[in-house]
Amino acid sequence: MSTVLVFNGPNLGRLGTREPDVYGSGTLDDLRSVLQEDAPDWTIDLRQTDTEGELIGWLHEAADSGAPVILNAGAWTHYSYALHDAVSLVTKAGGTVLEVHLSNPHAREEFRHTSVITPVATGVIAGLGFESYRLALAYIRRNAR
Repeated sequence: MSTVLVFNGPNLGRLGTREPDVYGSGTLDDLRSVLQEDAPDWTIDLRQTDTEGELIGWLHEAADSGAPVILNAGAWTHYSYALHDAVSLVTKAGGTVLEVHLSNPHAREEFRHTSVITPVATGVIAGLGFESYRLALAYIRRNAR
């Protein structure tokens, strides 16, 4: 059985109650269920943290294990060069990191228009709610080593 790591950054633990007009009404548990339904033969290791160092540690784990990553870094997307470097470790080791966003950052405040993760990510899917994650998972399943 294959594993996909689904990492979520700050404030994403509040999905379902935080700005549902922007992020939807589904919770992380709902997202886990959707992804598990899409890939019943895979382990969906979905995690969320409000601590940047913890997320960096998880990315180091992915670099060492080679497990593919779906990453929604939340606000850290726009300024965390530490996450940029950790994602780069994964992709330079031959791993996959797909950057996802529930909303479309380019349709929001100007500070959200730039991602410091995009230059080192394998790809980016944004603006489609949970479908962003589902498309990332489908890509990983088709292209797994």
